Order: sequence, then structure tokens, then C-alpha cells
Amino acid sequence: MTGFSLLFTVLLGLPLGILLFLSGRSSSPAQKALYAVLSVVVNVLRSVPFIILLIVLIPLTLLLVGTSLGVPGTIPPLVIGTAPFFARLVENVLRDIDKGVIEACQSMGATTRQIVIHALLPEALPGLLAAGTVTTIALVSYAAMSGVIGGGGLGDLALRFGYQRFQTDVMIVTVAILILLVQIIQFLGDRLVRHFTRK
Repeated sequence: MTGFSLLFTVLLGLPLGILLFLSGRSSSPAQKALYAVLSVVVNVLRSVPFIILLIVLIPLTLLLVGTSLGVPGTIPPLVIGTAPFFARLVENVLRDIDKGVIEACQSMGATTRQIVIHALLPEALPGLLAAGTVTTIALVSYAAMSGVIGGGGLGDLALRFGYQRFQTDVMIVTVAILILLVQIIQFLGDRLVRHFTRK
């Protein structure tokens, strides 16, 4: 559940974050208008609590995958809930890149696509990996919440057995597994960031 959701989150959130960055720094009125629209959409999706988003998106989920239950029914809300979050992180990471890098590429006649692929993304890789780590941890949290709509996984286990059947031991074990999972993800993310950070 988390793996597939993370894949689609990156596939949607990375281009969206790049588009936010490029349109936000442009002096063109059309680009500024595009940035304003994208920014509002991203902020709206980020501001809706995920548990509400799960329920609101049930009709769309049914349309996309034919069910609102189980892993397939959980992936669309997870992606829609985290892609804007990841996109905003990507935008912030790109903003932190030295403007001299972009100016040097422009002075050599590089196109926007070349600047993004050959300069911005390689330069921002450690920051993007850190953003991906934060997003993955958020996905783990959201995936646990999906148990409310029968999404399966640890959240469903904690809800059906730990809460509804008052099995405190199941609840404690579930929480311990979630904590351990988050610690492993953060550890691996930190290792990757250190590995790709230029000394």
C-alpha cells in the first residue's frame, strides 16, 4: 500500500513541484497566474484532514479503481493526499539551490528542460531524498488511518482488534511496529541523504 502510493506520489508530486518552482520564479503574467492556481489547489488539498479526504474521495476512488475497500481503494486517496505535500517540499528544495547555478546554465544557452534535468535535479538530490523520506513517513501514518474505510494493513488491525474488541496487546504491538517502521525509513533516508550529499 505504502510502496505503490509512494511511487505514484513521486510521479505526480515531482513534476508538480518543479512546475510550482518554475512558474513561481517567472516574470510572465501567465506563469504567475498558473502559479497562483496551482498554489491554491496544493494548499486546499494539504489543508483537508486525511480522514475526511478518505471519505470525500470515495466516489472518485470507485470511478478510478472500482472499489473503495482494500489496498486498491486506498491508493488514490493516499496519492491525492500526499502528492501536493511532496510537491510543496520539492518546490522548497529547489528554491534553496544557489541562483548562480541557474544563471550559469542560462548563460551557456541551456533550455529550461536541460536546466531542470542536468542542473536542478542533480543539485537538489539530497534535499529531494530528504523530502521523500518525510513523505514516506507521512504515507505510513495515512495508510494506518485508511483502516477506517477497510483499507487493510496495520491500521485496520489496530481498529478491528485493538479498538473494537478491546485487545490492548494488539494495539500496543501495532503501535510498536509502526514506530519501528518509521525509524527504519528515517534511518535509510538519512543514509541516502548523507551518501548523495557532496562533501
